[in-house]
Amino acid sequence: MATLYLWLNLGSFLVPFLFSFHPRIQFYKKWPSLFIGIAVMMAIFIPWDIVFTQQGYWGFNEAYLAGIFIFNLPLEEWLFFICIPYACVFTHYTLIKLVPNFKFGPNTTKAIYLCLATILIITLWYAYGNWYTLISFMFALLVLGIAYNYDKQIFPSFFATYLIILIPFFIVNGILTGSFIPEPVVWYNNAENLSFRLGTIPVEDTIYNLGMLLTVVLVTEYLERKKLNT
Repeated sequence: MATLYLWLNLGSFLVPFLFSFHPRIQFYKKWPSLFIGIAVMMAIFIPWDIVFTQQGYWGFNEAYLAGIFIFNLPLEEWLFFICIPYACVFTHYTLIKLVPNFKFGPNTTKAIYLCLATILIITLWYAYGNWYTLISFMFALLVLGIAYNYDKQIFPSFFATYLIILIPFFIVNGILTGSFIPEPVVWYNNAENLSFRLGTIPVEDTIYNLGMLLTVVLVTEYLERKKLNT
């Protein structure tokens, strides 16, 4: 299916987009802050993606692409960085709005942060030679550190909603990495990662996704608070 990647992007985006106008959710009101957050994230992740593609750390199966490339990245990959964060951050804020108590307590939140940071640091100590592991884990540590020092109140809800977000993540990313289809849409050079997969998904993808979404949420939250104070 030559447009599979495109339809995965659009399918992930469509339902959250339509429900953004629901009277109980009104997610559209966060669009100015959200899309700036997505733009900031893309300013980091797109150059990263271009370099990794050029170096052969990962790549794309043209059998599943429409054939339009921008700076050596398929159009679908550019849309990925808009559609997927939109859907995930929509889920984050919708859960917060509809279930205000859907969050971890202070002690659990601190334990999750410390365990996560420790695992990332220990893994980097032993696998710093793998470029995907190195960059994704270092970036996640950086964003976690920024959030911890400047906006740690987002952690209780973010950690809780991220566990829910992982469910559609495993479905979409599973298809992209070869689950249920003859060949992967996105392939990875295992010499540059831990060669440990959750199904067909490199374990680094979960940390990559965390860093990507936390970046968007941090910027969105900062701008939303700034808007309230003006």
